[in-house]
Amino acid sequence: MKKFTNTKAVALKYKAYEDMAPKVVAKGKGEIAKKIIEKAREFDVPLFQNKELASMLLNVEINEEIPKEMYEAVVEVFIWLYKLEEKAQLSK
Repeated sequence: MKKFTNTKAVALKYKAYEDMAPKVVAKGKGEIAKKIIEKAREFDVPLFQNKELASMLLNVEINEEIPKEMYEAVVEVFIWLYKLEEKAQLSK
């Protein structure tokens, strides 16, 4: 059984035209991170892996918007997600 002691996870939420910036809606390390990842898989939420970004986002409080200094890094996640969704639509 794989240990999750060094695992980190952060869940973001962003609704265009509603939110000014993405918000951290869940975060954790170890077993909490494992549960976040399991829940994401349960609902087919794509998982983006970036250890450095996860570490930085762990410093943001739950339901807080990400700081402006993180916009560029988080935009990369949303671009990746957009391309993933676009690819899924094309394969239908």
